[in-house]
Amino acid sequence: MAEHRIWFDCDTGVDDAIALLTAHRQPGLEIVGLSTVAGNVTLDHTTENTLKICGLMGADYPVYPGAPGPLRREREDASSFHGADGLGGAVLPAPRRAPEQTPAWDALYEAAARMPGELTLVATGPLTNAAIALTAHPALRSLLRGIALMGGAAVGGNRTPCSEFNIHADPDAAEIVFSSGIPIIMCGLDVTEQAWFSPEEFAALPDTPVGRFARAATAGPMQKNMARGAGGLCLHDVCPVLYLTHPELFTGRQAGVHVETRGTVTYAKTVTDLDSDAKFPERNVFVVLGVDRAGFAAHITEALSSYAG
Repeated sequence: MAEHRIWFDCDTGVDDAIALLTAHRQPGLEIVGLSTVAGNVTLDHTTENTLKICGLMGADYPVYPGAPGPLRREREDASSFHGADGLGGAVLPAPRRAPEQTPAWDALYEAAARMPGELTLVATGPLTNAAIALTAHPALRSLLRGIALMGGAAVGGNRTPCSEFNIHADPDAAEIVFSSGIPIIMCGLDVTEQAWFSPEEFAALPDTPVGRFARAATAGPMQKNMARGAGGLCLHDVCPVLYLTHPELFTGRQAGVHVETRGTVTYAKTVTDLDSDAKFPERNVFVVLGVDRAGFAAHITEALSSYAG
């Protein structure tokens, strides 16, 4: 049996796509199912994109569509960064299979019930599907091995000065997940903004369908990222995947984390108690804070280069 059996919940944009391609090639990691949520782009786009990436990597994973928007808020997206289609305009063949009919939250629960204590939820988009699953199926709390997610930040933000996009997109859902009692690994901006892949590293990928897709999809977002002073494109969503398979690349600390859902200036902040005197009573999250950037990039290069021409 694989060391990690995962359910991958995503809002497939550019870095989700790279994360999926990387996850599929990780020894010791088994993808049990995929679900989609509105986030970077609309649900129809994230679902189609996920199916297209499955076709690109020659995988036949079931894909379960989920929530078309947040629990209580107006939907926002990140199409200005990921492109209108979510994949930076990169062209891929039409999906080879249709999405599944079972809603994402029910499919996640059914999978966890089949393998109690074995399944880790990897979430790289807004946490709406996870929150609905936990609300509809309270037993899920005791069935999941844990949750590894990209979202939040102990310090700073990218959607606002103190909120990260995935949490800002549905803070009500995020607070349900963070208060669930399930062990959580949070790969927030603290680490993901250190986890970049350079133009030269993309250029060095083989001339294969995967290599060509990676270069085409990331060209626009790369320019935007580097204009802000980054060394390349921050591959935020790859972090929770590689944390599971290569935790030695990362550093972090256990902390209490709660999500602010009613503030104005602090709206959607992941309030992270690393060093306060009056600590949160529960230190419910392992907050990832650092990464070996060269090692991170080397594992992505290895994964993307392993696909045939």
